[in-house]
Amino acid sequence: MIGIFDSGYGGLSVMRQIRRLMPEYDYLYLGDNARAPYGPRSYDVVYHYTLQAVEALFARGCELVILACNTASAKALRTIQQHDLQRLGATRRVLGVIRPTVEAIGDITRTRHIGILATQGTVGSMSYNMEIAKLFPDIHVTAQACPMWVPLVEYGEYDTPGADYFVKKRIDAVMAADPLIDTLVLACTHYPLLMDKIRRHSPPAVKILPQGEIIAASLKDYLHRHPEMDTRLQRHGTARFLTTEDPQKFCESATIFMPHTDVQVERIQL
Repeated sequence: MIGIFDSGYGGLSVMRQIRRLMPEYDYLYLGDNARAPYGPRSYDVVYHYTLQAVEALFARGCELVILACNTASAKALRTIQQHDLQRLGATRRVLGVIRPTVEAIGDITRTRHIGILATQGTVGSMSYNMEIAKLFPDIHVTAQACPMWVPLVEYGEYDTPGADYFVKKRIDAVMAADPLIDTLVLACTHYPLLMDKIRRHSPPAVKILPQGEIIAASLKDYLHRHPEMDTRLQRHGTARFLTTEDPQKFCESATIFMPHTDVQVERIQL
């Protein structure tokens, strides 16, 4: 199976786009919902939690795991790739969401000024700044932490009038910091649920870049370039779900991110 991991529910927005593009594969989603959010946690804690999740997905038959979580990708991915994969299985792979997102930016921005909207953990890691500097040293990056956006989504308040205040506040802040920004990257997989409000409070000419379609296209390209992995993946069109919290709560929240999906979820401990 292809494993997809997030600390919360946002990764379901990535899974939705991946399944839309590649419905034939089998998927296993794991949300560490009981310990979310990861954003405020230290590097060591995020690494420890993410490694537990990767091990759980590998133990259940996943050959490839996508960290559909920007905080986990920023704070844990490289260490897992460099120090743990040999022990976990030399042929298995763990991929993140930051690199594919950065690769897409270069063809989108015209002013070469972009804004990164993310959790405090992702902003503090400087991961986007460093990756963009490697690939596109001419692009100027302004990062803006949006601490209230994930709770608005997790608690179902993303479509309320009160959410407008928090969305507008952060959009105004990043645009004030650099008025030349022409692209805003939603560097948290929860944020697409706030898309209507983000568009409403952003300047009309500014492009809004969610990650789901980018990650899906990148995964498809990865499997095309790595047939040795592609041939090991099952194709029955199934989707299963794991959570570390109450399954009923997970099902209720999952339908927000993946409407019209039959969510069969199992509770596990990490």
